[in-house]
Amino acid sequence: MKKVLKRMFWILTAMATLAFTAAMCVNVYVVKQGDKHLVWSMNPGSAAIPDETADRLTELGADCIMVLGAGIEDRETPSPMLRERLDMAVDLYKQGFAPKLLLSGDNGTKEHNEIHVMLQYCISAGVPPEDIFCDHAGFSTYESMIRAKQIFTVKRMIVVTQRYHEYRALYLAGKEGMTVLGTSSDQTIHSGQLVRDAREILARNKDFFLSVFGFGSAMSGETIGITGDGSISHGE
Repeated sequence: MKKVLKRMFWILTAMATLAFTAAMCVNVYVVKQGDKHLVWSMNPGSAAIPDETADRLTELGADCIMVLGAGIEDRETPSPMLRERLDMAVDLYKQGFAPKLLLSGDNGTKEHNEIHVMLQYCISAGVPPEDIFCDHAGFSTYESMIRAKQIFTVKRMIVVTQRYHEYRALYLAGKEGMTVLGTSSDQTIHSGQLVRDAREILARNKDFFLSVFGFGSAMSGETIGITGDGSISHGE
């Protein structure tokens, strides 16, 4: 009996080691693929966008700047992380790097409506409503990228999120056939980053296999071309 238990222990240990090694290999791969398209990170104390980066963003000719949701404080207030993403996106818009914003987030309940908060924040910051498109069914990064391509007909875009999240977002956008560049909004060092980093490793693995094997899906809907009037997507 002891020999059987010992053998089972070593088999399970070997399986766990192989699974961990595979997961870390996938993680490294997604990070490397995404990093190819990450052109700038706004860290604490960063100055203006370097001229070389500005040139790359201009040459991209982006259809839009995508902002991925990151939680809200209440029905009117974005979380600190989301606010940083929105501030960067509005600044890039005002500098003329793209003519439209695409806000993608969780609109699952009346109590948690990221899109409403994001939309009102951008309008208050001076972005015309017609230049703001809202994806009310961006329940995950994977779904946001699918819908950007299929629903909003995006071909080229700038993606704004925090650096740890950029790698997966840019990787998935590329898998959908879009040409993308990323600018990460790391203006502040937020607490709990180690937990987010650990969760992100799992998310990279999940989305890698979804994209490779085509298991993932997103809510379908009527096509809303990103070059038109974004007001029709507000749903208010």
